[in-house]
Amino acid sequence: MKNVTVKTPSLSEVIKLRMYEKGLTQAQLSKLLGISDSRISEYLSGKSEPTLKIARKISQTLNIEPGVVLGV
Repeated sequence: MKNVTVKTPSLSEVIKLRMYEKGLTQAQLSKLLGISDSRISEYLSGKSEPTLKIARKISQTLNIEPGVVLGV
């Protein structure tokens, strides 16, 4: 039997999963977080990381562990 290494999912992967689970569009998530659609797009593409304030909102709104959002 082979050992398979499972890598930790990226923040964008976790956000996309939670959006799918909650049935949220990017536009709906941007309204919930109080940020622009383009900023959500940057987070989902991995082009940008959220500020601490937005990271907290993402964690609370999508019920994602703070450590996952902060990358620790």
